[in-house]
Amino acid sequence: MRRRLLGALISIGVLGASVAVVVAVSGAGSPSRTPDDGVGAVASASGGTASASTVARTRDLRFGLAFGDTLMWMTDAERAKALDDAEELGVKWLRVDLSWRNIQPDYSTQYLWERFDRVVDAAGARGLEVLPTISYTPRWAADPNCGSTSQTCPPADNAQFAEFARQAAARYAPKGVHTWEIWNEPNIKPFWQTGPDAERYANLLAKTAKAVRSADSKAYLLLGGLAAVDTIPSKQYVSHKTFLAELGRLGALKQVDAISYHPYTYPLLPSTESASGTTFQDIDRSHDNLVSILKRYGKPKMPIWLTETGAPTWSTGKPADSEDAKGTAHVTPRFQAEIATDTVQASAAIPSVDVVFWFSYQDGEPETAESRKARHYGLTYYDGRRKPSFEALEKAIQDYKDKN
Repeated sequence: MRRRLLGALISIGVLGASVAVVVAVSGAGSPSRTPDDGVGAVASASGGTASASTVARTRDLRFGLAFGDTLMWMTDAERAKALDDAEELGVKWLRVDLSWRNIQPDYSTQYLWERFDRVVDAAGARGLEVLPTISYTPRWAADPNCGSTSQTCPPADNAQFAEFARQAAARYAPKGVHTWEIWNEPNIKPFWQTGPDAERYANLLAKTAKAVRSADSKAYLLLGGLAAVDTIPSKQYVSHKTFLAELGRLGALKQVDAISYHPYTYPLLPSTESASGTTFQDIDRSHDNLVSILKRYGKPKMPIWLTETGAPTWSTGKPADSEDAKGTAHVTPRFQAEIATDTVQASAAIPSVDVVFWFSYQDGEPETAESRKARHYGLTYYDGRRKPSFEALEKAIQDYKDKN
């Protein structure tokens, strides 16, 4: 998969370092809008525009497939096959990295939009919605403390990142792209290389939200997907709940229309209940859950998008074949299929969840003793053969649609 793959680097949960937050983000909050099936403002009873947090939403769980940074680098034939499979699965949404480093890799006046154009055009021809994750910094624009080593380094100047986002919105809004996710997993060092910093991310978010909405009045913005992890200072991981609360305290939730969250649960099933709380329970059932945090900061009905979840298969070592497995970090193909089915059912049982994305479509490399677990979350193997999870997810989505 990565003939430049980063977006597919699994967000499976590793997080860290508490962040002290004392400065509130300035700027007016934006009106909330409703994406999909007619992106635009929600009409209030008085004829004005009502916030999505105050309007009762019709329950309609939607489904997506998270591709990371792969669709851009496929051949036209490979991309067509991937999108044909997405249609067969019954998903409507495609989450795709829109990497700043890919578009302007060498200097500020360079624009290499063509590969992403092909993704948007191919999706649009099939009636599929694209969720670009605007993220990742070219070396010339990166924080000098980490710019030479990783594209997950935050920008040195948030205004430059915001300008890139504005140009992306101006280019793709006419093609029907109105929903945007701002960064990926800012609460963990692997995807925010200077170490998680809620205040710094909130400032990037505020500038970017203003820029995107200046180019697209229909823009619907998602918080950067939060990795579901515990706070581990030694690894510079900040838990999803702590980071969300810090953003709420800063006023950053006024900048977005929905939050994005990555609740990997394997080897547990998403529907499993635990006394200590699972990542799925953290949505609305565990102590100090995401919904309760949103309520605390004035957004009790803000939608939650699960923009990544899944489980990796891998033949090396002992894979989990049930929830009782111990000491393993991957699963059998059969158990991955069971997790796929349960993911749909568990998501459907949570009223605040609007969309759930499976990560990912295809393994990133052949399965060998040297291959990395992070490259094997696919519904298909590297050679294109389907895993049992493909049929299981397709059936679960269709069953949901038949019942609703």
